[in-house]
Amino acid sequence: MKRLGLIAALILGACGSQTQAPIGPVFHVTDNPKTLSEWGILDISASAISPVNDSFVYELNSALFSDYAHKLRTIHLPEGTAASIGTDGDVVAFPVGTIISKTFYYPRGGSENEVIKSEQSEWTGGGLSKTEHHIIETRLLVHRDDGWHALPYVWNDAQTEATLERTGTVRRLSLVDGDGQNEFAYLTPDTNQCAGCHATNNTTRAVVPIGPKLRHLKALDGFKISELPDSYATNVSYTDNTLNLNERARAYLDINCSHCHNEVGPADTSGLHLELKTAFGPNLGFCKPPIAAGTGTGNRKHGIVPGKPDDSIFIYRLASTNPAVMMPEVGRSLSHDEGVALIADWIAAMEGDCGS
Repeated sequence: MKRLGLIAALILGACGSQTQAPIGPVFHVTDNPKTLSEWGILDISASAISPVNDSFVYELNSALFSDYAHKLRTIHLPEGTAASIGTDGDVVAFPVGTIISKTFYYPRGGSENEVIKSEQSEWTGGGLSKTEHHIIETRLLVHRDDGWHALPYVWNDAQTEATLERTGTVRRLSLVDGDGQNEFAYLTPDTNQCAGCHATNNTTRAVVPIGPKLRHLKALDGFKISELPDSYATNVSYTDNTLNLNERARAYLDINCSHCHNEVGPADTSGLHLELKTAFGPNLGFCKPPIAAGTGTGNRKHGIVPGKPDDSIFIYRLASTNPAVMMPEVGRSLSHDEGVALIADWIAAMEGDCGS
């Protein structure tokens, strides 16, 4: 009996020593947990990962291109709080204690590093099956008293846990589609690169969310937000080729470029403003000469040459994968063929000329 009692005690002690994932989101006020599970924002089972019940899963009308990765986006608000709308009627303000997550994944290919190129599908509930999906990383934006903090977590090969990687990682993948395979380096950004994109004001350099703005959000059902404006501008889906070409192209440039290219952004000295509200003209690139010539222009004279996409700097930089040339300059290793084609069609349809 003594031996049985000792065995039982050892078993109980062993069980008590295991780290148990929290049930529901846990906001860490100061420390940055080593593992994603300590935040409790995803339910990680043996077969799938899925959002916890009190998180809002959101989708965007038009999404940032990230090497054809699919994304599961969630927002968790502290209990009893709601988001609000900023003075511009578009920016969504979140209370301290908010956790925003974005999980990047691909449909699995036939071998370990093969991933399938496919259209982003809408979230219909359930979870991301580990046998059907290759889950790469989960990025968090955490709103603390001193502002937003960007934390990149990278999933292990077994997809049982994601670990904080402040210095970023590189993973070799092979993108498979009907035309064959394309080997590329999938880059998880380091914390400085995260801040570089999310610091959309070049003066304050404060990190802020980019995607969850009113003009980007596809639906607000279930999202706790107070005092919505009666009307506001929204982007269309740039992937819907039945819609207006100009609106699709503007939506693409807005979500992919305007976090830097705005009046106060990191690219403010360029004079190129690619937000949805920017009027058509030089600030949008029309017949606009570059601030500085060189490698990034490909010896082209204007951002947009109406009717001539191949003569336009926009197309040269969007199509490039050369780090010294490409735009956006972080967040991708591949060229977005469909996006380049969209902007090329938009420019080709323009009338006018830039003179001699």
